[in-house]
Amino acid sequence: MNYISFRNFMKDFTVFSLRDILRVDPVFHRRRLSEWQDKGYLRKVVKGFYVFADHPVDEMALFEIANRIYKPSYVSLQSALAHYQLIPESVHAVTSVSTRRTYRFSTGLAEFRFRTVSPDFIFGYELVPARGKRIKIARPEKAVLDLLYLDAGLRDGPGFESLRIDCERFSRKVSVRAMRTAASRFGRRGFSARVERFLEFMQGTG
Repeated sequence: MNYISFRNFMKDFTVFSLRDILRVDPVFHRRRLSEWQDKGYLRKVVKGFYVFADHPVDEMALFEIANRIYKPSYVSLQSALAHYQLIPESVHAVTSVSTRRTYRFSTGLAEFRFRTVSPDFIFGYELVPARGKRIKIARPEKAVLDLLYLDAGLRDGPGFESLRIDCERFSRKVSVRAMRTAASRFGRRGFSARVERFLEFMQGTG
């Protein structure tokens, strides 16, 4: 398969793997990928995953890549909070949670960080449509809960303040009832108490 044919077959992919290619062309030889990287046609993201060098890479493209390179996972934590404009600035890494071990990929596109949670805590995300794809992103309530759960330093006012969450947007975009219901699914009384302290802090600063 020449590059023009390859590009046509894979045009709908933001990020693709050798397995994706072999579904289209079972006799494809991986040396082609190296050749096309050398020519500047492709960029390697991490081992086994590639993007077209001229493909626009915006926030949603990075989120899709994060979903694909480390499964199962969904975008959460600071990246989701920035996506919902709950924190004032974009973040320098794409942050996700996964049932697999905590891991970090430093790539030419971005840094991808994955934090480990129990399979029981893989809930509270949406399948957000983007360019014909469906990307897993935590709902705002779950993004906050994931952060509180994974960062033991977020226990009181100074820790909560360090998050720099916009109180006005928080009151508009976050359902306190849904957040409490989701927090109860963690099954940890101490964690639910910490969530209540966080909600009191947000109400007190609003």
